Amino acid sequence: MENRNPVPLPGSSNALTFGILSIVLTLTCCGPFGAIFSFLGLSNAKTAQNVFLKSTGQYTGIENAKTGKILSYIGLAVAGIYLILGIIYFGVIAAIVASSISEGGGF
Repeated sequence: MENRNPVPLPGSSNALTFGILSIVLTLTCCGPFGAIFSFLGLSNAKTAQNVFLKSTGQYTGIENAKTGKILSYIGLAVAGIYLILGIIYFGVIAAIVASSISEGGGF
């Protein structure tokens, strides 16, 4: 029996918002904050999908939860790539400094 007036799925818009924020924050300035928002988006998407599966059709907006989940995974992947690039970057700098110091060149 379907409800004539479906209501928005709780948490689905939050999942979408957190997914968008995870990508935007990671790309603009704050990689770790992007990863945090990715985890929040994934958590909200999972909760929303569980509520939707247990419901009897009274909710709409599962698309927002699915999109938020995908965007959260993308944001998490980009944050991971930035982390790896940061480690490589600072590793190269540390190697150059260590090489300079060991050769007696100093600064």
